[in-house]
Amino acid sequence: MTTPGFSSKQKPRPLEIRYSKAERVLEVDFDDGQQFQLPAELLRVESPSAEVQGHSYAEKQIIGGKRFVGITEIEPVGNYAVRLRFDDSHDTGIYSWDTLYEFGLNKDKLLEQYLKAVEQQGLNRDL
Repeated sequence: MTTPGFSSKQKPRPLEIRYSKAERVLEVDFDDGQQFQLPAELLRVESPSAEVQGHSYAEKQIIGGKRFVGITEIEPVGNYAVRLRFDDSHDTGIYSWDTLYEFGLNKDKLLEQYLKAVEQQGLNRDL
């Protein structure tokens, strides 16, 4: 018997989170064997914060000039997430384990969508 709202399957949890400053990549190893390398740029422009995501899909902000953004701090949030602090002062996004996992699974698609949106809005990744 399962309890409503709970899955009988355990969701993947990170075993280790590392940041490569030289490559500007967050590396996350999950307990199901998945390993992801997430560019800081992607994490910044897809931040789960209201500042970036808004309060609906229509309010999502496309942010340029983050190609070379870096992560300055990784702060645990309970047993379910981390807060990433970026060198552009952004620090309001809380990245749950589920969010990091989904970003890892969909990294290429998310990057492709971001690059297309940047181009459509006439933004530059470098400025």
